[in-house]
Formats: sequence, structure tokens, C-alpha cells
Amino acid sequence: MKIAMIGTGYVGLVSGVCFSDFGHEVVCVDRDPRKIEMLEAGKVPIYEPGLDELMVRNVDAGRLRFTTDLASAVDGADAVFIAVGTPTRRGDGHADLTYVMAAAEEIGRALTGYAVIVTKSTVPVGTNRKVAEAVRKAAPEAEFDVASNPEFLREGAAIDDFMRPDRVVVGVESDRAREVMGEVYRPLFLRDFPVVYTDLESAEMIKYAANAFLATKITFINEIALLCERTGADIKKVAKGIGLDGRIGNKFLHAGPGYGGSCFPKDTSALARIGQEHAVPMQITEAVIKVNDEMKRRMVGKILDLCEGSVNGKTIAVLGVTFKPNTDDMREAPSLTIVPALVGGGAKVRVVDPQGKREGEALLPGVTWMEDPYEAATGADALVILTEWNEFRALDLQRLAEIMAAPRMADLRNIYPLEEVQRAGFTGYAAVGRPGI
Repeated sequence: MKIAMIGTGYVGLVSGVCFSDFGHEVVCVDRDPRKIEMLEAGKVPIYEPGLDELMVRNVDAGRLRFTTDLASAVDGADAVFIAVGTPTRRGDGHADLTYVMAAAEEIGRALTGYAVIVTKSTVPVGTNRKVAEAVRKAAPEAEFDVASNPEFLREGAAIDDFMRPDRVVVGVESDRAREVMGEVYRPLFLRDFPVVYTDLESAEMIKYAANAFLATKITFINEIALLCERTGADIKKVAKGIGLDGRIGNKFLHAGPGYGGSCFPKDTSALARIGQEHAVPMQITEAVIKVNDEMKRRMVGKILDLCEGSVNGKTIAVLGVTFKPNTDDMREAPSLTIVPALVGGGAKVRVVDPQGKREGEALLPGVTWMEDPYEAATGADALVILTEWNEFRALDLQRLAEIMAAPRMADLRNIYPLEEVQRAGFTGYAAVGRPGI
């Protein structure tokens, strides 16, 4: 199969590389010539474990190439994927479809034969029909179908998610389009991974419903964690106790400073907006958004309490600023609320993150970037763990306690047991939903 992938952002690049590894001929398109030059040089503009090696392997095999010329990529393609950004629109919280519709029009003008135009971007319900209208307007005689194929990739584990998915969702309306999409995903079908065929609207809704539900689980356990702090319960024990119930499951039940990233904040906001437009308010989702924002602010108060009410003049070492480990993504990360509040409170903030500096330098002004957690903690008045990178999961706590000016830790990912922290010599410890000192 010949595939054109429009957009080389996170979803487009990962999908394009993985499709080429399936054996398809893939051309990835981007308007940014600098990005294309970087990709052609074998350099990946995002951090995703294993992606650079997989990309180079398929380029060398002749199955994958990059271009700024959309028309040449679309010419003769069996499937054309739209994988451009749909950021939250300023002012109303809706997904901005500017890039999607522009891509649809350009694809329409470039079609030379039948193709399935597949929306990979996360879009509101009804968007694929608008894509079809845009293509038809640009090319009234064009022969095509549209399909909805939402992505379910976790940053940091995207390749495994693509190659071994829980499910693939495909919204189509014709047998011909279903046949093409079946060929695109044939390697997964042969390995018995489920491919779920639906109508266009159901496929679009599945993506939003899935992310809203996961965001709800995260926010629910975080809210229970606050109650645990007031009642003396331990959220890790509570989460284990409820997670063993097969109806609930143990995933996304880890209390922390709130969710962030490219998907959950944007998609919950868009779903809430869709509900308002259709006079069906998404009251649970709206509450999730509100509670999650409050959770990030509550973490600032937790750090202030640990530092006796004020961080003014104090040195704070912050470990991790990306929204999750194994990514360089800073979008909507809790650190973007917490760290500026510390700097604004007069703290001298030192930051360590294995991949966060590239984006973080512009997003977190007034901090000092360091490479080593022990260097950052030397002489510090408090240590704050914001992201659970593996590098921060087995720290020498006794060494940290000895080199800090005041051995205090805000463990906002609940990595270390209270007893272990106390034995190491820490005199102050705060966690999320667990006892502290």
C-alpha cells in the first residue's frame, strides 16, 4: 500500500514510521522545510524511545521518505492520513480545525485517483463529514472516501501501542474504504489484534470518550487522595484495594499532581464544548477539568506547608518537569503551574529533567537547569519530585539528606515510603494522599 501522512508531529511521525515498518510505502509531509531536513538527516524532532532507530531502518529500506510537496505524496496514494494539530481554540475551548480543513482542501486538489482520506487527528464529532465537503468543494470530480481512525498512543510507549494495540478503531461508510483500511492494518489483523469498524461519528466519539474516562479515573483517585490526607488513610493502599476489582482495574489509579500532556486537557475541554453545543452538558467532564486545575494549585500549597509557609529566599530542587516520564512534552504539565508559583514566591529553583530542558527553558523562566539531582539538591531547602523518571526512583536518600540544607521532600508521585525517607534522615516529607512528617 502507498500511504501519504500529512503532518510530522507526534502522531503523524510515529504513525508514518510504524506503517512503513509494516511494509507499506510511506511518504510523510510537512510544510516546515527545517523539520523535513532534520528528518532526512535521520534526526527525530521529538523524544520517543526507539523512534529514531526505527525511522532510520525504514528509510534505509526505501519504505519511508519525507517531503514538503504534498501533491507528490498524494499522487497515487491508496490512503492519505491527516495527522495535523488540533489545538484548543482560544476563547471557547473547542478544537481548532484550521489545519485539518486546510489539509483537506489541499489533498482534494492533489488527488489523481481514488484514495481513502483518513483523519488521524483528534477531531470533534462531525468533522469527517466536513472534511469530505472540503475535499468535494476543492475537487468536485474527485473519487474518494473518508475514514475516521483515531490514535491511542501513549507518549513514551507509542511504538509498542501502535504495534500491539488494545484495539484499532476505523470509522468508514463504504465497503471499498473498509477494504483499503483492512489492507493498511492487515499486519495487526493477522496477529489477532482487534480492529473495530464503526460509522464515522462513533469513531470520532470513541476517542473523546476514552480520554475523558481516563482523565476522570486520574482525577477521581486524586480527589480521594485529598480525603485520605484528612482521614489518615493511605491512597496507595486504597488504590490497590479498589483496583483489584475487575470492574475498576488498577490502571490510572496513581495519585499525583494532576494530569497534563497533549491529549487529556485538550480533549476534555473539547468534549465539554461539544456537549454544550448539543445541549447535553458533560457535567462529569466539566467537573474533572475543574478539579484537575485545582489539584495542581493544591500542590503549591503542599510545598509551602513543607517549607513552613514560605519559599521566599529558599532553594528548591525540582526533579522532573515534563508531564510524564519518557517524553519531552511539556504541554499542560503540572510543572507549568507549580514551578512559576515557586519562582513567584521568591524561591531559587533548580530543575533537573532528562528531556525537559529543550522546551522547558522557554516555558520556565527564572530557573536554573542542572544535569544531576544531587548537584541540584546540594544546599537546597526542599526537594520536589514532579515527574517519576526512572532516574528519580532509586535515589540515595541518605546522601540527599546529608547534602541538603534542610532535608525535606515533597514526593508528589508517591515514589518513596515514609519509613524509608525517615530512616534516611529527612525531617520533612509530604506526599499525595499518604501520611507525611
